[in-house]
Amino acid sequence: MIRVKKFGVLQTAKVVAIIYVLVSLIIIMPFALLGSMLTEEFFPEFADFGAAALLVIPIMYGIIGFIFTAIGCVVYNLIASFTGGIEIEMETATK
Repeated sequence: MIRVKKFGVLQTAKVVAIIYVLVSLIIIMPFALLGSMLTEEFFPEFADFGAAALLVIPIMYGIIGFIFTAIGCVVYNLIASFTGGIEIEMETATK
């Protein structure tokens, strides 16, 4: 049995933030491009929103993911100090 006693707050938050940015880029890109094409035709004054969304939304998503992951790690570390942490049973794979 392996026990997770503590998470490294900054390292875990950095990794999760980068994952959030990459995933949000994959998700937002088709919507931003479609929105840009539609607004050019119907609302030309908002035509640049699609390009701005490709930059702003993933960055904001990463920042928010970093903050909430850091808070979650601190809360877990606090609770794990009283309870001992999460136990995980693992085995080595045989070929």
